Amino acid sequence: MRAKSNVIVPAGVTLGALGVLGFSFSLPATRLAVAGLDPWFVAFGRALVAGVLAIAYLALSRAPLPTVTQLRRLVIVAAGIVVGFPLFTSLALTTQTSAHGAVVIAVLPMCTAVWAVVRAAERPPVAFWLASGAGLLAVLAFVATGGGLSGSLSLADAYLLIAVLLCGLGYAEGGALSRELGGARTICWALVVSLPATIPISLYTADFSRATPVVWLSFAYVALISMFLGFFAWYAGLAAGGVAKIGQIQLAQPVLTLMWSAVVLGEPVGWPALATAAVVVVCVVLTQRSRVPATTAVADPQPVR
Repeated sequence: MRAKSNVIVPAGVTLGALGVLGFSFSLPATRLAVAGLDPWFVAFGRALVAGVLAIAYLALSRAPLPTVTQLRRLVIVAAGIVVGFPLFTSLALTTQTSAHGAVVIAVLPMCTAVWAVVRAAERPPVAFWLASGAGLLAVLAFVATGGGLSGSLSLADAYLLIAVLLCGLGYAEGGALSRELGGARTICWALVVSLPATIPISLYTADFSRATPVVWLSFAYVALISMFLGFFAWYAGLAAGGVAKIGQIQLAQPVLTLMWSAVVLGEPVGWPALATAAVVVVCVVLTQRSRVPATTAVADPQPVR
């Protein structure tokens, strides 16, 4: 029985991996969506669709209203993952490919870990930082040698860096808050809090004259998966396993995104992708083995509901 229990994948890792799998297609889908829709509509429209679904979920689950303190924290979550990341990635991908976007997005796990230290009071050990740093360097080396880096900071690069900064904050704050509200309710309340902004901006930027079936399918993906269902698994995983620790699973996302870009968008991905994927998997395993002290992971933790 003891040997069997040692190979069971923790729930936080499983949920986090499902979230990353869903998010890994976000950049290619966004790239396809902004080809026929205004990038502002892609960013705010997907949050509006997800917000309507969130209202339905909260009503059916009879979720209690968040406290005033939780509402303030939900504003931070919304600023990061409902508004900030979708908007700035949409703006960047009007001129850049999803493969290029994967270069900058590769720093998101490290950014999440840093925000976890600031916002969630987590204190990962040195081994954790070494493993996550090695995985980050491996991913950056892969995309750089594959032609992902342009060699200069363009406006699109600046957008992507801002997106990563805000998204890391939203992940860290949302992961900590999920210990109180639960993963599903955290993203749902964040979407509801954002509705006063997402509704008018979506209506103002709505222009469907160039939208094709592929564009609409891509928009549906970023609305239903990237902005809604993916966060059910992701925030639940962060709450169960710790923000900094589970956040490192996202080191695999740039490689997965490049794979999707090759399959869907026809961008070439050679054998180095396989080697990099293997290195990233090893680094992710090492981060999971490095323990975040339970006494400092999150102040006043509560069980996920």
